[in-house]
Amino acid sequence: MFDRVDLCATWEPPGSPHPTRDPSQLPPPQAMENCKEAGLTRSIGVSNFNRRQLELIINKPGLQYKPVCNQVECHPYLNQSKLLNFCKSKDIVLVAFGALGFDMEKEWISKNLPGLLQDPVIKAIADKHGRTPAQVALRYQLQRGLVVLAKSFNEKRMRENLQVFDFQLTAEDMETLDGLDRNIRYLQETDFRDDPNYPFFDEY
Repeated sequence: MFDRVDLCATWEPPGSPHPTRDPSQLPPPQAMENCKEAGLTRSIGVSNFNRRQLELIINKPGLQYKPVCNQVECHPYLNQSKLLNFCKSKDIVLVAFGALGFDMEKEWISKNLPGLLQDPVIKAIADKHGRTPAQVALRYQLQRGLVVLAKSFNEKRMRENLQVFDFQLTAEDMETLDGLDRNIRYLQETDFRDDPNYPFFDEY
């Protein structure tokens, strides 16, 4: 059973007083803005929010702190261009998870989808620059102005993932990668269908 607390109430309960740093007056755990006011966190943001959900927060009466970031699945097969443009217009950083695709063996990943790093277009661009497909996928997001999360337990790959600041994709490369968008979502949130805010992943 999912909690039915309103998103705006989670951000800051209506009429809640601003807490002090006195530990005996710490804010309720649901109040994101209150946690920032209390010095419990530097910044507050959201994850898997679409434009509609972001606007619920941004347009909230009495808003003190808008989300600084929105973390979503984002890669060349799902480039989230509309959501990215909206977030930029509101000075919200879009953070990409799944930027390299996913391990298709994981049980929560949709099956029978193409492997991102095996895409021949990405491989061709990587060969042209003397890079790996993973480096091209990461560089693509950086040049679009996203913050990118890349997970690996392999030391060699972790080092490669950091070597994305000494080359530049051309405008033609970027346009070609933009053209790979197929609205393919590896992470299917079907377990959350009963949540009142589902689907989380509609751009608009």
